[in-house]
Formats: sequence, C-alpha cells, structure tokens
Amino acid sequence: MKQYLDLVQNIFDNGSWQDNRTGVRTRSIPGAMMRFDLQEGFPAVTTKKLAFKSAIGELVGFLRAYRNAAEFTALGCKVWNQNANENRQWLANPYRLEEGDLGPVYGIQWREWPAYKLIDTRLPHSAAQIDDALSRGYTQIGLVDDGGASSALLYKAVDQLRACLDTIMKDPGSRRILFHGWNWAQLEEMALPPCHLLYQFLVNIEKREISLCLYIRSNDVGLGTPFNLTEGAALLHLVGRLTGYRPRWFTYFIGDAHIYENHVDMLRAQLTREPFPAPRLVLSDRIPDYAETGRYEPEWLEKIEPGDFSLEGYQHHAPLTAPMAV
Repeated sequence: MKQYLDLVQNIFDNGSWQDNRTGVRTRSIPGAMMRFDLQEGFPAVTTKKLAFKSAIGELVGFLRAYRNAAEFTALGCKVWNQNANENRQWLANPYRLEEGDLGPVYGIQWREWPAYKLIDTRLPHSAAQIDDALSRGYTQIGLVDDGGASSALLYKAVDQLRACLDTIMKDPGSRRILFHGWNWAQLEEMALPPCHLLYQFLVNIEKREISLCLYIRSNDVGLGTPFNLTEGAALLHLVGRLTGYRPRWFTYFIGDAHIYENHVDMLRAQLTREPFPAPRLVLSDRIPDYAETGRYEPEWLEKIEPGDFSLEGYQHHAPLTAPMAV
C-alpha cells in the first residue's frame, strides 16, 4: 500500500486548507489516482487495521439496495448511523421517511435506478416509441397534460449492475459496461449524495481478465479511501467470479482528495510505519464460479453474505482511530 502512503504524503506536501460543509477543515488536492494489480494482492491498508468486515458489510448492503442504517448495522457496518440519525439537515429533510432512513443512496441507484420516459403522443412515431419502451420493460403509468399537449409517462426500475453483468456475458468487448449513482433528480432525497459514483468494467477477452475503473468525486483519504478500495476491489472479484474472468487492474480516481484536520495525527502516524505485504482476497466456495460451472448465476449479487469474503495473510500495524466528519 505504498501508493496510499504516497497519496497521503502528497496531500500533506502540496494540499491547501479548505473549509467545507462539515465545519472541519480539510487539506485537499485536486485529482489523484492509484492503480493496483489484483493478481499481486488485495489493496488492504496495512499501516493500521482495516475495518474489513464493516466495509464488506456496506458493500453487501449496497448490492441489496438497502436504504436504512439499521439494515447496514445488521450486516456489521455501523458507519451510516450518524448520517441517518445525527445530521441536523437530514433530520429536517421532508424526504426522510423514518428512524435510520438514508433515502435512495448508492444501492438504490445501482439496482433500482428510477427511469422515466415522457413521450409526446402528438408526434407521428409516438405509438412506435411507446411500443419500444414497453418491450424494454417500461410500464405506462399515466398521461401528462402540459398546456393542452398530452404525453405518455412510462417508468421502470433499472438494475444497472445486473445490466453490466449481462453485457459482460453478451458483449464483453463493449466500452459501455458501467453504472453510476449520481441521480440529479434525487440528490435532495439522500442523507449523503454519492461520493464513489462511477464504476466501469473493462474486459480483456484474450487474457480472460476483467478490470475496474472507479471515479470518486470526493474522498476522505483517512477513513473513506481504505473503505472504498476494499469495496471496489471486492466487487471486481465478485463480478469476475460470476462472469468467468480473473480480476486484474483496479484503477482508482479521486476528484477532491482530502485529509480532515482531525485525521492528521492518525495519518502522520501511518507514514512512520512500513507497509506489510498485500494479503489475498478469498471468496467462499459457495459462490458459483462461471469459469468452472459454465452456469451464469447473477442472482448471487443479492445472495452473498459478508462472511463470503475473507482476507488471507493479512498483517497490519496497531489500530488507529479518528472521528468521522458528518
């Protein structure tokens, strides 16, 4: 994890202090990148103890499209409790449904993106357009009267991640195998707009490898980066298992890479520690391997449990903690 320590040092050396919505200053740089060869090991931070079970629990919650902090807590991930129940702006938000509610965060967008089509019924090809939408799984839910003009309103929930797996199986050479969570129409309905927001899978058919590029608009390098590295790399391993490809390159892009002021001591302590060798991620044998079975079983996106992921040979330095800014 030398790349991670190099990023931390770069922010200390070249970053600037900035104010933000949390009230805790950050030292920030614009634009950062790390690239990991997953055949050489799993990108787990070793200069402190990684909260691996919590990170995997969060990933499983996303895959199940959970939206309540209690659901994440049941999976061993408590990081959403503060955002759900202690953020004053969110507590006053009319879109908050109940105790623990987070709104349509990450997993909702990944697995149930709300897609609408508005088709002007006055147009000559409107009937063909409606028929095409219906053939693609849309349901007509009504008519919209806009100043005397009538338009058909159609809706479906788009499972973006499942569509990615389907495309990997049917058209692995596609450069359009991606999903994202930045839904402008629902940002105000979320406890926290997505930080890790764009995932693109890239398949090397000749080598039977699959890679992932992840773009994060804003990353808390002290606490968020180790979590997001774990989740992204674990997701790539899972998708590779279900589609028959070996996970290879995991490229991690950050828009605003920052260190919170109250994380400085934790990160400076890590800079004094020598990283241990990267561990290896092990997936449970109960998760079907397409390369061995020849059976495509994407329903395992919802069936996996946190215990299906484990780290082998994980050595780490003593734990370090710091408060999360909300």
